Amino acid sequence: MPKRPRKWLKATANFYAMRAAGKTVSEILLNVPPERWQPFNTLHQVIVKNLPKGFEPAISYGGLGYVVPHQLYPAGYHCRPEEPLPFASIASQKASINFYHLGLHADARLLQWFTCEYGKNSKQKLNMGKSCVRFTKMDEIPYQLIGELMTKLSVAEWIRLYEEALPPKSKQKR
Repeated sequence: MPKRPRKWLKATANFYAMRAAGKTVSEILLNVPPERWQPFNTLHQVIVKNLPKGFEPAISYGGLGYVVPHQLYPAGYHCRPEEPLPFASIASQKASINFYHLGLHADARLLQWFTCEYGKNSKQKLNMGKSCVRFTKMDEIPYQLIGELMTKLSVAEWIRLYEEALPPKSKQKR
């Protein structure tokens, strides 16, 4: 299986660089700008409906995330162990609704599948960073594709990918 370089973990800092208006999942969903409320909430519902067992919606780094809770992964996120292990997230940014999925950055085969399927599911050109898909046209969000993507990695598979990418503790900087 093709692997991404370990440096992908460093890129996850941008994954949660956004802050949402609210301190709970419900508050964030209610505080989305009115013109984005329907597509943002629909995207959230699609993600939750398709989350494999074990993942859960939560506040993560101040945003709306979908995480592996501490009950299943007590170590938490290596950068901030008090945070649960992140997996995916959505955010309403200045010019777009952004969908973040760390599995796309960690698993080259999953990224290849997604990029091939995207064109079949949306008229909008794929606007993507390392783990971020930006939706600038709210009526072109491929909800079905996002739902299918969410089913592609189990909690156990995500933890395995995450741990494989972590450098051995003896080599980590202090």
